[in-house]
Amino acid sequence: MKKFGKFIASGLIVCITLAGFPVTAQAGMVATDEITTVADVVSNRNKVSAFMARDDVRQAMQGQGVSPQAALERVNAMSDVEVAQLAGRIDQAPAGGEILGILFTVFIILLITDIVGLTKVFPFTRSVR
Repeated sequence: MKKFGKFIASGLIVCITLAGFPVTAQAGMVATDEITTVADVVSNRNKVSAFMARDDVRQAMQGQGVSPQAALERVNAMSDVEVAQLAGRIDQAPAGGEILGILFTVFIILLITDIVGLTKVFPFTRSVR
């Protein structure tokens, strides 16, 4: 028991000694661009999700043979750059028109990710993996 007490005491001495050393923190200026890019990413994701939730978009996807739920999951898995490009296409599309172009874009993205092996949405594709 005496050896165990010495071991614990030695460990506590080391811990208390190390706790006394100063810890430095680093701070830096954060650019406005860095803060707004986070807000832009969230805004773009919300915009694409709202677009995918529209009834006419869901019907058009089902007409193409794409499950709206699978497409939404794939959009959630997209990188921030891809979502920004898709949100830009939504902004450029006239109201009520060009929906097929956007759906085609989503279809191509889903097709490529199926071929690469990241998803399995379409039964007619073979994974490279």
